[in-house]
Parts: sequence; structure tokens; C-alpha cells
Amino acid sequence: MNEILFPVLIVAGIGLIAGLGLAIASIVMAVPKDEKAEAIAEMLPGANCGACGYSGCSGYAKALAHGEAPVGLCAPGGAAVSKAVSGYLGLADAGVEAKVAVVNCLGSYDNTTDKMEYEGIQSCSAAAQLAGGISSCRYGCMGLGDCLRACQYGAIDICNGMAHIEPSRCKGCSMCVKACPKGLITLVPAKKQAVVLCGNCDRGAMTNKICKVGCIGCMKCQKTCEVGAIKVDHFNATVDPEKCIGCGKCAEACPRHCITMMEV
Repeated sequence: MNEILFPVLIVAGIGLIAGLGLAIASIVMAVPKDEKAEAIAEMLPGANCGACGYSGCSGYAKALAHGEAPVGLCAPGGAAVSKAVSGYLGLADAGVEAKVAVVNCLGSYDNTTDKMEYEGIQSCSAAAQLAGGISSCRYGCMGLGDCLRACQYGAIDICNGMAHIEPSRCKGCSMCVKACPKGLITLVPAKKQAVVLCGNCDRGAMTNKICKVGCIGCMKCQKTCEVGAIKVDHFNATVDPEKCIGCGKCAEACPRHCITMMEV
């Protein structure tokens, strides 16, 4: 009997000592909760998109709690989150500049073609590794949906070979911007303004061959703009949202109709 009982007591004793050790360690090594950061994190949308410049909502909440970050960086949360966090911290509401994502391309199958029949992984990132992508335009949208899959708000769909973004659903989180291997998606202020829907930087003659509406760098838009909001560089026009007054003259002057007026 003792031969059985003695080993059982030894094992039980070891278990008791180990349990006490773990209990003491959990108390001594416990990380204190940052209740302030946790409270702020509850106010954030939980998208963890990184648009604020931090690793996620918890990282931004911690920085806010310690006074290391300004209020108003949460684009998906918008004005409501900014107001709530400001009130909690006892600060003046800084507000949030609403932004929306724009696909700077009009390369649907109505305007351009694919240069190959692609049967690989249905991913823009994967297709881009194959001779620069499947579109005839090496700068153009391939329409394989990396941005669609990255969007948590259902703001993106793929139609006729390219991505489209619905401004009313876009939260400006920038996840689609990061997902596009061509760098075709940009965030712009949600206001009336001119937007160049083309990222092509080839010379006009080359662009004419591959796309019906691609920017050819003719500079008519730049010459028309009275406030210096639009510039042509590397045969491609870009608009400075801070300078653009939304007059629409550049869109009227564009012979390729790749400049549009955005109204949100």
C-alpha cells in the first residue's frame, strides 16, 4: 500500500508547489491594465486598418491615452469617433477631414484590352509578377479584386475588368490603397474637385495605342487651370486637392475625358 501511496503523495506535492509558483508568478509578473487606453479602444471602430499611422486601433488608443497622438486620425470612425474621444480626454474636438478612395484608371474593357489570357492565381499582386500584369497598359487596373477583398465596408466592386469605388460607402481607411500593386488607388478629400482617372506615364503616342481615354500629357488641363492646381509630369496630369476649387475647367479642356469632377 505504501508503495502506491508514496509516489502519489510526491506527485501531488510537486503539483501543489508548481501551482503555488504559477499563482505567485501571475501576481508578480502581471501587466497592469491601461484602463484609459481600453476605454478609448472601445470608442474606435476596430477596423485595425492603420490609416491613423499606428499598428491598429489598440496602438492608436494607447498613444491617445498617453498624449502621444493627436485626436482625429481615425478616418473610418470619422467625426463621431473624434468627438467621442475628444470628450473623453477633455480636449477640443479637432474634427476629421473626410477622405475617400479613388481608382485613378478608366481602363475597362470598353477602353483597353488585356495583352494575355491569364489563368493564374486570381490576384492582382500575383498577376503583376507576370510581365508587369495582364492589362495592355502596364499602369492600368487588372480587375482581379485585391482591393475588393481588402475593403471591409463593401465600397468596391469589379465591373467590366476594373475596380469601382462607391464614395458613399468608403470610409477612407486606406486598406485598398495598400492592396493595389499598381498604386492606382489614392485617398482624396471628400469634396467637389477634379480627379485625373489615369496613372499612365507613357508618351502620348504609346498611350493612344493601348487606351482610348488615357492621359497623353497634352498639358491643356494645366494651361486651363487658373489656380495652379493641376500639373503634368512624366506625361501624366495630377491635381492638388488643396488648390483645386472645383471649377471644372480642366475637365472641359481634357480631350481624352480622363478628368472628372468628383462630388461627395
